[in-house]
Amino acid sequence: MAQTNKLKVFNDPIYGFIGTPNELIFNLIAHPYFQRLRRISQMGMSFLVYPGAHHTRFHHALGSMHLMTRAIQILRWKNVEISQEEETGLLCAILLHDIGHGPFSHALEGFVVNGWSHEKLSLEFMMELNREFDGQLETAISIFKGEYPRPFMNQLVSSQLDMDRLDYLKRDSFYAGVTEGNINSERLISMLNVVDGNLVVEEKGIYAVEKFLMARRFMYWQAYLHKTGLVAEQLLIRIMQRARQLLSKGEKLEGSALILFFLNQSEQVSIDSTFLKKFALLDDVDILGAIKAWQFHEDFVLSKMCQMLLDRKLLNIKFKKKPIDANKIEEKMAQVESNYNLDTDQASYFVFHGKVQNKAYDENKQPISILKKNGKVTDVLKESDQLSLKALSATVTKFYWCYPKEAV
Repeated sequence: MAQTNKLKVFNDPIYGFIGTPNELIFNLIAHPYFQRLRRISQMGMSFLVYPGAHHTRFHHALGSMHLMTRAIQILRWKNVEISQEEETGLLCAILLHDIGHGPFSHALEGFVVNGWSHEKLSLEFMMELNREFDGQLETAISIFKGEYPRPFMNQLVSSQLDMDRLDYLKRDSFYAGVTEGNINSERLISMLNVVDGNLVVEEKGIYAVEKFLMARRFMYWQAYLHKTGLVAEQLLIRIMQRARQLLSKGEKLEGSALILFFLNQSEQVSIDSTFLKKFALLDDVDILGAIKAWQFHEDFVLSKMCQMLLDRKLLNIKFKKKPIDANKIEEKMAQVESNYNLDTDQASYFVFHGKVQNKAYDENKQPISILKKNGKVTDVLKESDQLSLKALSATVTKFYWCYPKEAV
Protein backbone atom coordinates (compact mmCIF):
# COMPACT_ATOMS: atom_id res chain seq x y z
CA MET A 1 0.00 0.00 0.00
CA ALA A 2 1.39 3.41 -0.97
CA GLN A 3 2.29 5.74 1.90
CA THR A 4 0.49 9.06 2.20
CA ASN A 5 2.75 12.05 1.59
CA LYS A 6 2.81 13.86 4.94
CA LEU A 7 4.56 17.00 3.70
CA LYS A 8 1.74 19.05 2.24
CA VAL A 9 1.61 22.76 1.40
CA PHE A 10 -1.26 25.22 1.89
CA ASN A 11 -1.59 28.19 -0.44
CA ASP A 12 -2.13 31.19 1.84
CA PRO A 13 -3.13 34.61 0.43
CA ILE A 14 -0.96 36.40 3.02
CA TYR A 15 2.33 34.47 3.04
CA GLY A 16 2.16 32.24 -0.04
CA PHE A 17 2.93 28.57 0.50
CA ILE A 18 2.86 27.23 4.08
CA GLY A 19 4.35 23.77 4.52
CA THR A 20 3.78 21.05 7.11
CA PRO A 21 7.25 20.70 8.68
CA ASN A 22 6.84 17.15 10.00
CA GLU A 23 4.48 14.22 10.29
CA LEU A 24 3.15 15.20 13.74
CA ILE A 25 2.11 18.65 12.46
CA PHE A 26 0.47 17.06 9.43
CA ASN A 27 -1.48 14.63 11.62
CA LEU A 28 -2.60 17.41 13.99
CA ILE A 29 -3.89 19.52 11.06
CA ALA A 30 -5.68 16.48 9.64
CA HIS A 31 -7.34 15.70 12.99
CA PRO A 32 -11.12 16.36 13.19
CA TYR A 33 -10.60 18.65 16.21
CA PHE A 34 -8.41 20.93 14.09
CA GLN A 35 -10.46 20.60 10.88
CA ARG A 36 -13.43 22.01 12.84
CA LEU A 37 -11.62 25.38 12.83
CA ARG A 38 -12.54 25.66 9.13
CA ARG A 39 -16.10 26.22 10.38
CA ILE A 40 -15.32 28.80 13.07
CA SER A 41 -15.32 32.46 11.96
CA GLN A 42 -12.17 34.32 12.93
CA MET A 43 -13.90 37.68 13.40
CA GLY A 44 -17.29 36.71 14.82
CA MET A 45 -20.07 38.77 13.23
CA SER A 46 -17.70 41.29 11.56
CA PHE A 47 -18.76 40.06 8.12
CA LEU A 48 -21.93 42.14 8.65
CA VAL A 49 -19.65 45.20 8.55
CA TYR A 50 -16.84 44.01 6.26
CA PRO A 51 -18.23 41.54 3.68
CA GLY A 52 -14.81 39.98 3.09
CA ALA A 53 -14.28 39.03 6.74
CA HIS A 54 -15.33 35.40 6.30
CA HIS A 55 -11.94 33.86 7.06
CA THR A 56 -11.65 31.21 9.76
CA ARG A 57 -9.58 30.13 12.75
CA PHE A 58 -8.09 27.48 10.44
CA HIS A 59 -6.45 30.18 8.29
CA HIS A 60 -5.17 31.99 11.36
CA ALA A 61 -3.69 28.92 13.06
CA LEU A 62 -1.71 27.98 9.94
CA GLY A 63 -0.53 31.58 9.52
CA SER A 64 0.63 31.78 13.14
CA MET A 65 2.54 28.51 12.70
CA HIS A 66 4.22 29.90 9.58
CA LEU A 67 5.38 33.00 11.49
CA MET A 68 6.67 30.79 14.30
CA THR A 69 8.75 28.88 11.72
CA ARG A 70 10.26 32.19 10.59
CA ALA A 71 10.93 33.30 14.18
CA ILE A 72 12.75 30.03 14.94
CA GLN A 73 14.90 30.47 11.80
CA ILE A 74 15.82 34.06 12.76
CA LEU A 75 16.66 33.20 16.38
CA ARG A 76 18.82 30.23 15.34
CA TRP A 77 20.63 32.49 12.89
CA LYS A 78 21.37 34.76 15.88
CA ASN A 79 22.87 31.79 17.76
CA VAL A 80 19.88 31.14 20.04
CA GLU A 81 19.88 27.39 20.57
CA ILE A 82 16.53 25.75 19.85
CA SER A 83 16.49 21.95 19.74
CA GLN A 84 14.39 19.91 17.33
CA GLU A 85 12.11 18.92 20.21
CA GLU A 86 11.68 22.58 21.23
CA GLU A 87 10.95 23.56 17.61
CA THR A 88 8.20 20.95 17.38
CA GLY A 89 6.87 22.09 20.77
CA LEU A 90 6.70 25.71 19.63
CA LEU A 91 5.00 24.84 16.34
CA CYS A 92 2.43 22.57 18.03
CA ALA A 93 1.71 25.13 20.77
CA ILE A 94 1.03 27.97 18.31
CA LEU A 95 -0.87 25.70 15.89
CA LEU A 96 -3.25 24.61 18.67
CA HIS A 97 -3.44 27.87 20.63
CA ASP A 98 -7.00 28.61 19.38
CA ILE A 99 -8.36 25.07 19.08
CA GLY A 100 -10.70 25.73 22.01
CA HIS A 101 -12.64 28.50 20.26
CA GLY A 102 -16.38 27.97 20.02
CA PRO A 103 -18.82 29.17 17.35
CA PHE A 104 -18.15 32.72 16.09
CA SER A 105 -14.96 32.85 18.20
CA HIS A 106 -15.08 35.54 20.91
CA ALA A 107 -18.77 36.38 20.37
CA LEU A 108 -20.06 33.44 22.44
CA GLU A 109 -17.00 32.94 24.64
CA GLY A 110 -17.93 31.73 28.12
CA PHE A 111 -21.55 31.14 27.10
CA VAL A 112 -21.48 27.83 25.22
CA VAL A 113 -19.33 26.28 27.95
CA ASN A 114 -20.22 28.27 31.03
CA GLY A 115 -17.22 29.98 32.63
CA TRP A 116 -14.61 28.46 30.31
CA SER A 117 -12.36 30.69 28.21
CA HIS A 118 -11.07 29.44 24.86
CA GLU A 119 -7.54 29.30 26.32
CA LYS A 120 -8.65 26.85 29.02
CA LEU A 121 -10.50 24.75 26.46
CA SER A 122 -7.49 24.84 24.11
CA LEU A 123 -5.36 23.39 26.92
CA GLU A 124 -7.93 20.62 27.51
CA PHE A 125 -7.86 19.78 23.78
CA MET A 126 -4.05 19.76 23.78
CA MET A 127 -3.98 17.34 26.72
CA GLU A 128 -6.54 15.11 25.00
CA LEU A 129 -4.51 15.14 21.78
CA ASN A 130 -1.36 14.44 23.79
CA ARG A 131 -2.93 11.20 25.05
CA GLU A 132 -3.94 10.32 21.50
CA PHE A 133 -0.46 11.06 20.11
CA ASP A 134 1.41 9.11 22.83
CA GLY A 135 2.86 12.07 24.73
CA GLN A 136 4.32 13.91 21.71
CA LEU A 137 2.78 17.21 22.87
CA GLU A 138 4.41 17.34 26.34
CA THR A 139 6.82 20.13 25.36
CA ALA A 140 4.08 22.07 23.56
CA ILE A 141 1.83 21.92 26.64
CA SER A 142 4.66 23.03 28.92
CA ILE A 143 5.39 26.01 26.62
CA PHE A 144 1.67 26.87 26.31
CA LYS A 145 1.21 26.86 30.09
CA GLY A 146 4.29 29.06 30.62
CA GLU A 147 6.03 26.31 32.63
CA TYR A 148 8.88 25.60 30.20
CA PRO A 149 12.20 26.80 31.70
CA ARG A 150 12.95 29.08 28.73
CA PRO A 151 10.44 32.00 29.04
CA PHE A 152 10.96 33.33 25.50
CA MET A 153 9.21 30.25 24.12
CA ASN A 154 5.96 31.04 25.93
CA GLN A 155 6.41 34.71 24.93
CA LEU A 156 6.51 33.68 21.25
CA VAL A 157 3.15 31.94 21.76
CA SER A 158 1.42 34.31 24.19
CA SER A 159 2.64 37.83 24.95
CA GLN A 160 2.14 41.38 23.68
CA LEU A 161 4.31 40.67 20.66
CA ASP A 162 3.56 37.01 19.87
CA MET A 163 3.06 35.15 16.61
CA ASP A 164 -0.70 35.02 17.29
CA ARG A 165 -1.03 38.84 17.25
CA LEU A 166 1.38 39.28 14.35
CA ASP A 167 -0.78 37.00 12.24
CA TYR A 168 -4.29 38.10 13.22
CA LEU A 169 -3.61 41.83 12.73
CA LYS A 170 -2.22 41.31 9.24
CA ARG A 171 -4.78 38.63 8.30
CA ASP A 172 -7.85 40.40 9.68
CA SER A 173 -6.89 43.70 8.04
CA PHE A 174 -6.39 41.88 4.72
CA TYR A 175 -9.76 40.13 4.73
CA ALA A 176 -11.67 43.09 6.17
CA GLY A 177 -9.94 45.56 3.85
CA VAL A 178 -8.92 47.77 6.79
CA THR A 179 -5.45 48.86 5.66
CA GLU A 180 -4.49 50.42 9.02
CA GLY A 181 -3.88 46.94 10.46
CA ASN A 182 -1.40 45.91 7.77
CA ILE A 183 1.75 45.46 9.84
CA ASN A 184 5.20 44.39 8.63
CA SER A 185 5.41 41.05 10.46
CA GLU A 186 8.61 40.03 8.60
CA ARG A 187 10.42 43.17 9.80
CA LEU A 188 9.29 42.60 13.40
CA ILE A 189 10.34 38.95 13.39
CA SER A 190 13.73 39.81 11.88
CA MET A 191 14.36 42.13 14.86
CA LEU A 192 13.67 39.48 17.55
CA ASN A 193 16.39 38.22 19.86
CA VAL A 194 16.74 36.54 23.25
CA VAL A 195 18.49 38.00 26.32
CA ASP A 196 18.61 36.10 29.63
CA GLY A 197 15.97 33.71 28.37
CA ASN A 198 13.48 36.47 27.50
CA LEU A 199 12.28 37.74 24.14
CA VAL A 200 13.52 41.18 23.12
CA VAL A 201 13.33 43.43 20.05
CA GLU A 202 16.56 44.98 18.80
CA GLU A 203 16.64 48.78 19.03
CA LYS A 204 16.49 49.35 15.28
CA GLY A 205 13.10 47.60 15.25
CA ILE A 206 11.44 50.12 17.58
CA TYR A 207 9.55 51.91 14.78
CA ALA A 208 8.12 48.58 13.60
CA VAL A 209 6.92 47.95 17.19
CA GLU A 210 5.34 51.42 17.33
CA LYS A 211 3.51 50.79 14.06
CA PHE A 212 2.38 47.38 15.33
CA LEU A 213 0.89 48.89 18.50
CA MET A 214 -0.77 51.72 16.58
CA ALA A 215 -2.22 49.15 14.16
CA ARG A 216 -3.61 47.20 17.11
CA ARG A 217 -5.35 50.29 18.48
CA PHE A 218 -6.84 51.13 15.06
CA MET A 219 -7.98 47.57 14.39
CA TYR A 220 -9.83 47.40 17.70
CA TRP A 221 -11.83 50.57 17.05
CA GLN A 222 -12.27 50.02 13.34
CA ALA A 223 -12.89 46.27 13.22
CA TYR A 224 -13.10 44.30 16.47
CA LEU A 225 -15.12 46.93 18.36
CA HIS A 226 -16.93 48.42 15.37
CA LYS A 227 -20.38 49.45 16.59
CA THR A 228 -22.31 47.42 13.99
CA GLY A 229 -20.28 44.27 14.70
CA LEU A 230 -20.72 44.91 18.41
CA VAL A 231 -24.52 45.20 18.27
CA ALA A 232 -24.70 42.09 16.03
CA GLU A 233 -22.66 40.09 18.55
CA GLN A 234 -24.82 41.39 21.40
CA LEU A 235 -27.90 40.22 19.51
CA LEU A 236 -26.31 36.81 18.97
CA ILE A 237 -25.57 36.50 22.70
CA ARG A 238 -29.12 37.55 23.58
CA ILE A 239 -30.63 35.07 21.10
CA MET A 240 -28.74 32.27 22.85
CA GLN A 241 -29.70 33.60 26.30
CA ARG A 242 -33.38 33.74 25.31
CA ALA A 243 -33.23 30.22 23.87
CA ARG A 244 -31.67 28.94 27.11
CA GLN A 245 -34.31 30.77 29.15
CA LEU A 246 -37.18 29.26 27.11
CA LEU A 247 -35.71 25.76 27.42
CA SER A 248 -35.38 26.16 31.19
CA LYS A 249 -39.13 26.93 31.31
CA GLY A 250 -39.87 23.68 29.50
CA GLU A 251 -40.64 25.23 26.11
CA LYS A 252 -39.74 23.30 22.97
CA LEU A 253 -37.13 24.58 20.54
CA GLU A 254 -36.09 23.30 17.15
CA GLY A 255 -32.39 22.71 16.62
CA SER A 256 -29.87 19.92 16.51
CA ALA A 257 -29.52 17.65 19.55
CA LEU A 258 -26.02 19.09 19.81
CA ILE A 259 -27.05 22.72 20.25
CA LEU A 260 -29.86 21.78 22.63
CA PHE A 261 -27.34 19.83 24.70
CA PHE A 262 -25.16 22.92 25.12
CA LEU A 263 -28.08 25.24 25.78
CA ASN A 264 -29.14 22.96 28.62
CA GLN A 265 -25.66 23.28 30.21
CA SER A 266 -26.46 26.33 32.32
CA GLU A 267 -24.33 25.36 35.31
CA GLN A 268 -20.54 25.14 35.28
CA VAL A 269 -19.54 21.87 33.65
CA SER A 270 -16.65 19.49 34.19
CA ILE A 271 -14.64 18.83 31.05
CA ASP A 272 -13.84 15.25 30.16
CA SER A 273 -13.06 13.36 26.96
CA THR A 274 -16.74 12.78 26.11
CA PHE A 275 -17.59 16.46 26.61
CA LEU A 276 -14.67 17.58 24.41
CA LYS A 277 -15.81 15.26 21.62
CA LYS A 278 -19.27 16.87 21.76
CA PHE A 279 -17.81 20.39 21.82
CA ALA A 280 -15.61 19.51 18.81
CA LEU A 281 -18.77 18.85 16.78
CA LEU A 282 -20.16 22.34 17.47
CA ASP A 283 -19.48 25.17 15.01
CA ASP A 284 -20.97 28.26 13.31
CA VAL A 285 -23.22 26.06 11.16
CA ASP A 286 -25.14 24.77 14.21
CA ILE A 287 -25.75 28.29 15.50
CA LEU A 288 -26.88 29.67 12.13
CA GLY A 289 -29.10 26.63 11.52
CA ALA A 290 -30.80 27.15 14.89
CA ILE A 291 -31.28 30.89 14.27
CA LYS A 292 -32.85 30.18 10.87
CA ALA A 293 -35.32 27.81 12.56
CA TRP A 294 -36.01 30.07 15.55
CA GLN A 295 -37.00 33.06 13.38
CA PHE A 296 -40.40 31.31 13.11
CA HIS A 297 -40.75 30.52 16.83
CA GLU A 298 -43.93 31.72 18.53
CA ASP A 299 -41.92 33.60 21.17
CA PHE A 300 -41.85 37.21 19.92
CA VAL A 301 -38.51 38.06 21.55
CA LEU A 302 -36.62 35.07 20.14
CA SER A 303 -38.13 35.19 16.64
CA LYS A 304 -37.69 38.96 16.29
CA MET A 305 -34.02 38.92 17.35
CA CYS A 306 -33.32 36.06 14.92
CA GLN A 307 -34.99 37.95 12.06
CA MET A 308 -33.00 41.09 12.92
CA LEU A 309 -29.69 39.21 12.74
CA LEU A 310 -30.50 37.23 9.59
CA ASP A 311 -31.87 40.26 7.71
CA ARG A 312 -29.24 42.64 9.14
CA LYS A 313 -31.94 44.92 10.49
CA LEU A 314 -30.11 45.54 13.72
CA LEU A 315 -30.78 47.68 16.78
CA ASN A 316 -29.58 51.27 16.96
CA ILE A 317 -26.30 51.59 18.85
CA LYS A 318 -24.85 54.82 20.21
CA PHE A 319 -21.36 55.28 21.67
CA LYS A 320 -20.84 57.84 24.45
CA LYS A 321 -17.82 59.01 26.43
CA LYS A 322 -19.77 58.89 29.71
CA PRO A 323 -22.03 56.23 31.25
CA ILE A 324 -25.51 56.22 29.73
CA ASP A 325 -28.13 58.25 31.61
CA ALA A 326 -30.37 55.80 33.51
CA ASN A 327 -33.43 57.98 32.85
CA LYS A 328 -32.93 57.66 29.09
CA ILE A 329 -32.75 53.88 29.38
CA GLU A 330 -35.92 53.80 31.52
CA GLU A 331 -37.76 55.99 29.01
CA LYS A 332 -36.75 53.77 26.10
CA MET A 333 -37.68 50.63 28.06
CA ALA A 334 -41.14 52.02 28.85
CA GLN A 335 -41.62 52.95 25.19
CA VAL A 336 -40.71 49.45 23.96
CA GLU A 337 -42.87 47.77 26.63
CA SER A 338 -45.84 49.91 25.63
CA ASN A 339 -45.41 49.71 21.84
CA TYR A 340 -44.94 45.96 21.66
CA ASN A 341 -46.86 44.78 24.72
CA LEU A 342 -43.77 43.33 26.45
CA ASP A 343 -42.89 42.97 30.11
CA THR A 344 -39.67 44.44 31.52
CA ASP A 345 -37.72 41.17 31.13
CA GLN A 346 -38.73 40.86 27.46
CA ALA A 347 -38.01 44.53 26.70
CA SER A 348 -34.52 44.22 28.23
CA TYR A 349 -33.51 42.05 25.26
CA PHE A 350 -34.03 45.06 22.99
CA VAL A 351 -32.88 47.92 25.25
CA PHE A 352 -29.54 47.50 27.01
CA HIS A 353 -26.21 49.19 27.66
CA GLY A 354 -22.59 48.29 28.27
CA LYS A 355 -19.02 49.42 27.76
CA VAL A 356 -16.00 48.49 25.66
CA GLN A 357 -12.33 49.09 26.43
CA ASN A 358 -9.28 49.43 24.23
CA LYS A 359 -5.76 49.20 25.62
CA ALA A 360 -3.19 48.56 22.92
CA TYR A 361 -0.27 48.07 25.31
CA ASP A 362 -0.06 47.03 28.95
CA GLU A 363 3.35 47.76 30.46
CA ASN A 364 2.52 45.53 33.46
CA LYS A 365 1.74 42.39 31.46
CA GLN A 366 4.80 40.85 29.77
CA PRO A 367 6.10 44.21 28.48
CA ILE A 368 7.80 44.49 25.09
CA SER A 369 11.52 44.77 25.82
CA ILE A 370 13.94 46.70 23.63
CA LEU A 371 17.59 45.60 23.36
CA LYS A 372 19.73 48.72 23.03
CA LYS A 373 23.00 48.84 21.12
CA ASN A 374 24.92 49.07 24.42
CA GLY A 375 23.38 45.76 25.56
CA LYS A 376 20.87 47.21 28.04
CA VAL A 377 17.26 46.03 27.96
CA THR A 378 14.47 48.56 28.56
CA ASP A 379 10.71 48.84 28.11
CA VAL A 380 9.44 50.07 24.73
CA LEU A 381 7.64 53.00 26.41
CA LYS A 382 10.93 54.36 27.78
CA GLU A 383 12.62 54.16 24.39
CA SER A 384 9.81 55.44 22.20
CA ASP A 385 9.88 59.09 21.16
CA GLN A 386 6.23 58.83 20.19
CA LEU A 387 3.87 60.58 22.59
CA SER A 388 1.10 58.61 20.93
CA LEU A 389 2.71 55.34 22.10
CA LYS A 390 2.46 56.49 25.72
CA ALA A 391 -1.22 57.18 25.06
CA LEU A 392 -1.61 53.62 23.79
CA SER A 393 -0.82 52.29 27.27
CA ALA A 394 -3.85 54.13 28.66
CA THR A 395 -7.21 52.36 28.73
CA VAL A 396 -9.85 54.08 26.62
CA THR A 397 -13.42 53.27 27.66
CA LYS A 398 -16.49 53.91 25.54
CA PHE A 399 -20.03 53.39 26.77
CA TYR A 400 -22.80 52.23 24.48
CA TRP A 401 -26.52 51.64 24.53
CA CYS A 402 -28.75 49.80 22.11
CA TYR A 403 -32.45 50.16 21.39
CA PRO A 404 -34.89 49.43 18.54
CA LYS A 405 -35.25 51.60 15.47
CA GLU A 406 -38.70 52.82 14.45
CA ALA A 407 -40.28 49.36 14.60
CA VAL A 408 -39.15 46.19 16.31
